[in-house]
Amino acid sequence: MADDDAEDGGTSVFVAASDGLKLHVREYGTRSAPGLPVVCLPGFTRTAADFAALAPVLAEGPPQRRVIVIDSRGRGRSDYDSNPANYNLIVELSDILNVLIALAMRPAVFIGTSRGGLLTMLLGAAQPTMIAGVVFNDVGPVIEPKGLARIKSTVGNLPQPRSLQDGAEILRRLMSLHFPKLTADQWLGFAQQTWQMKNGAVVPIYDPRLARVFAGFDIERRLPTLWNEFDTLAQVPMLVIRGANSDLLSAATVTAMRERRTKMEWFEVPDQGHAPLLEGNDILSRIGQFVTTCEHATAKAPAAPAAASLAM
Repeated sequence: MADDDAEDGGTSVFVAASDGLKLHVREYGTRSAPGLPVVCLPGFTRTAADFAALAPVLAEGPPQRRVIVIDSRGRGRSDYDSNPANYNLIVELSDILNVLIALAMRPAVFIGTSRGGLLTMLLGAAQPTMIAGVVFNDVGPVIEPKGLARIKSTVGNLPQPRSLQDGAEILRRLMSLHFPKLTADQWLGFAQQTWQMKNGAVVPIYDPRLARVFAGFDIERRLPTLWNEFDTLAQVPMLVIRGANSDLLSAATVTAMRERRTKMEWFEVPDQGHAPLLEGNDILSRIGQFVTTCEHATAKAPAAPAAASLAM
């Protein structure tokens, strides 16, 4: 099932997960587009709307590309799970694989913000031939407990706004330390990507039961790292974006990533924290140039199998 939205040139497609849950995918471009496809994966409580500026630019090219953005279960327009225990990385990885198969995706550049980057690392271990390049937006193999604690404190716990304008002011009060230079329009856009109007009320754009993921989180306990999964991506081009004020991806972790990947590209976004907004000419241009680099690298490499042959 699909529906069109002329506003951004994309189409909303719905794909069934292995358990029947309906997943929302925003698709741009055509399957026959000559450029390398791109798959965008949002953060923990984020949605396809976070890529609303980037996806059309990448799809239009040149060259033209097919771009898909996946709403994880319980977020955006995807169904909420009746069992919140299924909001975990393993189930969400399975959902991504189902989408790739259902939409007959060929090897692509994966752009992952926060949790989307973790899922990309896990995909690198599970199906490395599907990845032709990676962009990690403020995420790496080491997650800083302080940043995770901050996210835990907000998921399902934000003050109830009376309107989206009120929500923008709430976000500004809570996050201006990390994002000191956002404009009023940007804060409103942030609110529109955090809440939605439903039955006359302003409600989160995600299932509030996502908060249960943090039930066992202890800031004093050392978190597992994903260095082994990160290393499965050693043969593909990589770009890391870090917010200069990030409390989730440390500068030390970026340094460690660069030591393992001497050809890794990276840059910091000034005056932004976790996670940098994927908008503005500079960021859009840098990501576009990186995807072009991936296309050149892929043109020199042997062909990889199509996603239709994937199995898990």
